[in-house]
Amino acid sequence: MIITPFLVIFMFVVFVLLFLFLNTVDRRKWLTGLISLILTPFVYFYMFYPFVNIVSNYHHQKYFNSEAWVEKPALRYEMIDNAIESDTLIGLSKSEIENQLGKYEWLSWNDKKQAHDNDKWNYGLGIEPGAFNGEKECVELTFTNDKVSEVKHYQEEITYENEEE
Repeated sequence: MIITPFLVIFMFVVFVLLFLFLNTVDRRKWLTGLISLILTPFVYFYMFYPFVNIVSNYHHQKYFNSEAWVEKPALRYEMIDNAIESDTLIGLSKSEIENQLGKYEWLSWNDKKQAHDNDKWNYGLGIEPGAFNGEKECVELTFTNDKVSEVKHYQEEITYENEEE
């Protein structure tokens, strides 16, 4: 656990609130202070911190790693920002992309051709954590002259297919 200013401020706020609440129950300041000091970390780590993790969509960013991309597809969303910012994939050929990312998962549809576009490869990135997240993360690689010219990160609504018997 990294001690951040937010952690210190919040623990101070929790301490003050607990102190004020317990002070209404018992007038002994030393006992109220001691109980507040002991309860503050528990309230923070077992009530507030889990709640924030459930409702927020914060996730750790990771450096792009080809092996992790292939082995853990559900965590790709953690690597894509680094890959886009560092232009890791720009300029790579289709065969190099297939070696690093694996075979494309689907091709984009081209309305003009009324067919799938072989120059627009898509990969699923997984679902970003969060309680109210109803979208899956995706990335589209656009090829020009057999080289990646654009990497587009987008979100798509999660849909569930009904299994018909």
